[in-house]
Amino acid sequence: MGEYTLDLTKFSEKKEEQPRKEEVEDSISTPKPISTKNNNTKAHELAKGHREISIAEFFEKNRHLLGFDNKRKALLTTIKEAVDNALDACEEADILPELNIEIVEMGDERFRVIVEDNGPGILSGQVPKIFAKLLYGSKFHSLKQSRGQQGIGISAAALYGQLTTGKPIRITTKIHPDEPAYYCELHIDTAKNKPTVLNKAQKEWYKDHGTRIELDLEALYQKGNQSVDEYLKETAITNPHVTIIYTNPKAEQIIFPRATDKKPRQPKEIKPHPYGIELGIFIKMLQYTSASTLQQFLTKEFSRVSPNNARQICQEAAVLPTTKPSKVSREMAENLMKGIKKTKLIAPPTDCIIPIGEELVIRGLKKEINAEFYDAVTRPPNVYRGNPFAIEAGIAYGGELKADGQIKIMRFANRVPLLYQQGGCAITDSIQKTSWRSYGLSQSQNNIPQGPAVVLVHMASVWVPFTSEAKEALAHYPEIIKEIKLAIQELGRKLASYVNKKKRVKDEFKKRSFIEKYIPHVALALQDLLELSKLEEQDIENNLKELLEESRGKLEEVEFDATKNEEYDEDFAKIGREEEENGNDVGEDDL
Repeated sequence: MGEYTLDLTKFSEKKEEQPRKEEVEDSISTPKPISTKNNNTKAHELAKGHREISIAEFFEKNRHLLGFDNKRKALLTTIKEAVDNALDACEEADILPELNIEIVEMGDERFRVIVEDNGPGILSGQVPKIFAKLLYGSKFHSLKQSRGQQGIGISAAALYGQLTTGKPIRITTKIHPDEPAYYCELHIDTAKNKPTVLNKAQKEWYKDHGTRIELDLEALYQKGNQSVDEYLKETAITNPHVTIIYTNPKAEQIIFPRATDKKPRQPKEIKPHPYGIELGIFIKMLQYTSASTLQQFLTKEFSRVSPNNARQICQEAAVLPTTKPSKVSREMAENLMKGIKKTKLIAPPTDCIIPIGEELVIRGLKKEINAEFYDAVTRPPNVYRGNPFAIEAGIAYGGELKADGQIKIMRFANRVPLLYQQGGCAITDSIQKTSWRSYGLSQSQNNIPQGPAVVLVHMASVWVPFTSEAKEALAHYPEIIKEIKLAIQELGRKLASYVNKKKRVKDEFKKRSFIEKYIPHVALALQDLLELSKLEEQDIENNLKELLEESRGKLEEVEFDATKNEEYDEDFAKIGREEEENGNDVGEDDL
């Protein structure tokens, strides 16, 4: 048998030197141009026209995305953004908010909007960025309930005023009684999305602290369902701790006094909840975490994940808990996501969101609506895309509400009224897809029910999923729609119980009235048969009435009493509705 020599050099391969991370990134971001003999191709010509677009330039041409698509809506959006910022600032500083809002008509469809608050004020260095730079704010990366989210709103209003009048936004702010106020005038450099300070100075101001903005813009003022008046009224309903002094363009002053001196509790910032987190976000979090092990990552970057939960998730995914997050592949990440779904975790904490509360929802409804039945429900917190949220709903039925026509829907997100885009909102969709016939209201298929009712729905969340930057409607996430429907169905069952009870009482009253009609005749017949006196006849009649009461039970009073609701404020209810009642209100579809 011959000898065989194994030449290992045939199987050895020289290990390629791995390129540095920086070289890989450079090769991706700046690829080497393909050499060509002809540099005058059509592709070269087209390439000359390519350039980066500033976010301010984009919204300059697409201002309708921010809620400035018509003059009436522009006025409301400007007030809304300024009020949202003022309320957030006051609540974060633990100050009971006092807002002074004034709209001055300048002529030629131009208005001056003035919003002044008693908040903590703003550092002078931050003022230009906050009011004249889009996508600049403090709440985008913070998971706790707030009205502002994107850092666009008030700077977008400044941009709209600049586009329509050419005038800058003027800001006065003061942070301490012993320091002078800071005043500045700002424009937005849309090509660079940077603020341009046109004027700045120190000045005396009577307030100890606070912020005042003045902005000129093209606008249109009208009362009605989608007016500034209606927005401020609904803001007062869901924010009973706020005092608002409002002067409209007709020089009419309306004061919305605070209903309570109790401040809402401060929401606490939290980590995202694992339920509902998406794979792409999960992989991104793995890349940027400072945790050294997978178990540490799960407990550190998410809320409600204990070390035992983390180990169980890893066990379900067949991944070692000691694995470095940077070494987790896409397949491993997908298995971990499946492991999260198989692991039972505690519901997200409630201290990051501040629902209005059932009692205050009912009080708000009673203040505006003189009805015969009120109820409210607050659902337990749930999660969509890892973000905790809670749905609460209230209903008012009967009384002075009109029996014909569709029910009124009041929509809120983080205590902010949503007056536009009702048809494209998850709240409306949930109401339409709920079967209201079994609850006592008439409804054609998948339409808004008809009847004497008002339904209020509020979503409180660390991140409200609006359908656009204008923040006018909620996106149609299945988890959100499910919670809204559950809240509405619970209210519907209570309403059905009341309606059925009212029907039973009405039927019983009809039967009793029929029996009571013949009691005097029975007493008279007994008098004749038994030869009783008139006094004995009256005793028999009274005994028969008592017997009727005992046999059929006491009849509960369910008739509507207009004076029974002591919280109803007729003047408050009329705010914003004068033109609506006269048939001059411009509806959403007309815009």
